[in-house]
Amino acid sequence: MDKPDDSTARLGFLARPLRLTLLGLWAERLWRAFWPLWSVLAATLSALAFGLQDVLPLEVAWSGLILAGLAIIGTGFSGIRKFRRPTRAEALIRIDARLPGQPIAAMTDTQALGTDDPASLALWQAHRARMAARAAKARAVKPDLNLSSRDPFALRYLAATALVMALIFGSLWRITSIQTLAPGAGVPIATGPMWEGWAQPPAYTGKPTLYLNDLADTRFDLPRGTRLQFRLYGEVGEMTLAETVSNRTEVPPASDPAHDFTVEQAGKITIDGPGGRAWDIGLIADLPPTVTPSDKLARESDGKLKQDFTASDDFGVVAGQVTIALDLPKVERIFGRTIEPEPREPVVLDLPMPNKGNRSAFTETLMDDLSQHPFANLPVTMAFQVSDAAGQTGSADALHVVLPGRGFFDPLAAALIEQRQALLWNRANAPLVSQILKAVTWKPEGFIRNERAYLRLRVVMRDLEDTATNLTADKRDTIAEELWQIALLVEEGDLASKLEALRRAQDRLDEAIKNGASPEEIDKLMQEMQQALDDYMQELAEQAERNPDSQMSQNMDGMEMSGDQIQQMLDELKKLMEEGRTAEAQELMEMLRQLMENMQVVQGEGGQGQGQGAPGQQAMRDLQDTLRDQQGLSDDAFRDLQDGQEGNEGQQGQNGQQQGQQGQGGDQEGQDGRSLAERQQDLRDRLGQLQDGPLPGDGSEQGEAGRQELERAGRAMEQAEEALRDGDLPQALDRQAEAMEAMREGMRELGEALAEQQRQPGDAQPGQEFGQADPRGQRDPLGREPGESARIGSDRNMLQGDDVYRRAQDLLDEIRKRSGEQTRPEGERDYLRRLLDMF
Repeated sequence: MDKPDDSTARLGFLARPLRLTLLGLWAERLWRAFWPLWSVLAATLSALAFGLQDVLPLEVAWSGLILAGLAIIGTGFSGIRKFRRPTRAEALIRIDARLPGQPIAAMTDTQALGTDDPASLALWQAHRARMAARAAKARAVKPDLNLSSRDPFALRYLAATALVMALIFGSLWRITSIQTLAPGAGVPIATGPMWEGWAQPPAYTGKPTLYLNDLADTRFDLPRGTRLQFRLYGEVGEMTLAETVSNRTEVPPASDPAHDFTVEQAGKITIDGPGGRAWDIGLIADLPPTVTPSDKLARESDGKLKQDFTASDDFGVVAGQVTIALDLPKVERIFGRTIEPEPREPVVLDLPMPNKGNRSAFTETLMDDLSQHPFANLPVTMAFQVSDAAGQTGSADALHVVLPGRGFFDPLAAALIEQRQALLWNRANAPLVSQILKAVTWKPEGFIRNERAYLRLRVVMRDLEDTATNLTADKRDTIAEELWQIALLVEEGDLASKLEALRRAQDRLDEAIKNGASPEEIDKLMQEMQQALDDYMQELAEQAERNPDSQMSQNMDGMEMSGDQIQQMLDELKKLMEEGRTAEAQELMEMLRQLMENMQVVQGEGGQGQGQGAPGQQAMRDLQDTLRDQQGLSDDAFRDLQDGQEGNEGQQGQNGQQQGQQGQGGDQEGQDGRSLAERQQDLRDRLGQLQDGPLPGDGSEQGEAGRQELERAGRAMEQAEEALRDGDLPQALDRQAEAMEAMREGMRELGEALAEQQRQPGDAQPGQEFGQADPRGQRDPLGREPGESARIGSDRNMLQGDDVYRRAQDLLDEIRKRSGEQTRPEGERDYLRRLLDMF
């Protein structure tokens, strides 16, 4: 059996973990027993460091000190009673409890049986060795310092936070001032400063608090409104304070231990007594803010007001407002405004402030929509005002402007808005408004095109007539809101017809031109009409796709217009408006209106037959497009040939004239990035695809003749492509001319075959031929009469005989005359010069 000394010796390797664990037990039990005591001490010290004893009444200060002392004594006795001194055995038990199998306890055990049996002794020694190996892994156990169950409200953290704040922002020297609370207290021994002072500028200035004891300068500047605090220690009357910066009327005794005042003017502060100081205080003036609005009030195309303004302040602007009031003397007293208006409160809008950055000086834009307000489109005054953090305000001279509002260009919508404004001006106008609305709706045909708007307007008229004599403010506002919605419905439309939407957009633009609308409104209305035109043309295309027997015809004598030319008209209209030529813009607008009014869809009455959507006519249109593109390619090749000749003449003289015929146009890129040879190949492939498909007159003599001519055109195109790739532009032009002639001849043959098919009885139905619904003859979708010779254009002779040459000469003279007028725009004169170059 082992001796106790042997077991103790075996535990020698646990000395360090045992010592650390024992220290942890001491810390744990002291922490748990005395945390209330140090919490009370921390709270008491923080209160004294902040100087509460100096500002509280004497009775309250004494009561607080007594309560604090009792709390300290009570928590101290409670901690002593709960504290239990830890022992080495308890530390050993704590370590053993953390090990598997409690090996330390096993090592201190003794063998009770079989001490004389060698086998039993061997087994016991093996067990002791295994336990020793486990005990060798022992580590110190950390103390449990968690007090959440004992302090559920975290009072200890509050006390610790208060103490830290007191050490940072307070002064431990103030603790000594509790001596002055005792009756008959003598002069304290000077262990610290005899006074303290702080200067705390207003928060909005961004300047830090100053501890005056640390300042060596005797003169410094402070912002207006800076709070000054002084504490005088020692015997009352030993130190005094005098100042001339607060401008106070009631000044406390100079010997008071505490002084608290605000800087309002420049002056001097003096502390007399042991260690006294004096300062000359300069004033950093806080000037009132300023605001300057822009002289010009802008209006957006949708009626929103847009007003720029600039504001500044030495320490930053915090807020601003603009007050909009009716400028009654400048109101034109006509129509419903002849009587006095009903009183209305001014409109007050908050000015936008920068979300980030410095507000000392900035420029912002006020945007708001007051189109529905009774003041819209009337003279008003706009008074701007801003304020700073000190409560100071700054204002600008009132602007006299017309409050922007939404523009209504439809005559009916404008009339409704005018009557709405009269009703909002004064309810006494209700009978007059009712009569005018009756006059407006007397004959609605052709004037009110929106049936829904007309029905809603009739309801409003009936309500207004019933309540005209005793109209309340709420009922007036309801009727005004309904009139606004009806005006929007009339102006913007709620239309299913794309054509009606286009007409409405044209009407609004026409009214805007006549009324001299702003460039922004004109631009917006131009975009709306462009969108309406695109929608209408898309609707025509979709209807033609849904109904193959339908066709689009344009019933205007002598007017031929392509989609590109319509876009050119819109661009020219916009240009005229930008140049201020409103009369010419109105003429062009009227021409565009007539063009759109006469464009319609004519529905066929028969079957597929040979109508517009029939394969034969589609093939003829595709051939026309191919021929047109071939002509354009030939023109580009000819221009390249001319450019090459001019370049060679400048470099080689007469020899260049001979060599210039070998141009380099075949490898040059066109506008679409492809060479002339590649474009020629595309045209040849397109012609081949048309030949592989159905063509008019298949199986007939004329149809076969047409196909042979198209095959000849294809061979000529192939030869032109080879010439272009070789750079032989003259040869390419000859082959292109041959291809175009063959295509014209082939299209003539195919056109006659198609006409023969249409003349056969029973093959064609009413409405199936081109332009059959047009009383002036067959027309294509752009208003042209297709020729019988399969050429691009028309066979219709516009002038006959000698009149042709006279008219041509007159036109040429007029072009020469206009091209020489320097007052005309440069773009127009360039265009006229190009015409003269062509002829």
